[in-house]
Amino acid sequence: MQFQNSSIVPGASGNVTVKQDKNKNYTIHLDVVNLAPPDKLDPPQNAYLVWMESDNNSLKKLGQITTSTGLFSKTFKADLTVVETVKPDRVFITAERSSDTQYPDGPVVLTTKR
Repeated sequence: MQFQNSSIVPGASGNVTVKQDKNKNYTIHLDVVNLAPPDKLDPPQNAYLVWMESDNNSLKKLGQITTSTGLFSKTFKADLTVVETVKPDRVFITAERSSDTQYPDGPVVLTTKR
């Protein structure tokens, strides 16, 4: 799954891979590049949170991602790998004031198609 272009962070891009293991669990891995730090957004935020929706319209927080640059690169990168019991239909990233948020409240900065 590819993330769609964002009007909030236009340079950001990335993808999500989903693989089912022998136990019928799903490994979800996402990679994002050029995602500006959340405090550089307008209005500034404190955290990027990753969420998933599944076929039964349930919503679940997968975790927090933090952007960083490499030793020889100025490109902001972030990634996350989690294991879930259900396959996601859509994965999206929101910018939030707090990483303790239990439901998405801030703007959606990247999303996959549903």
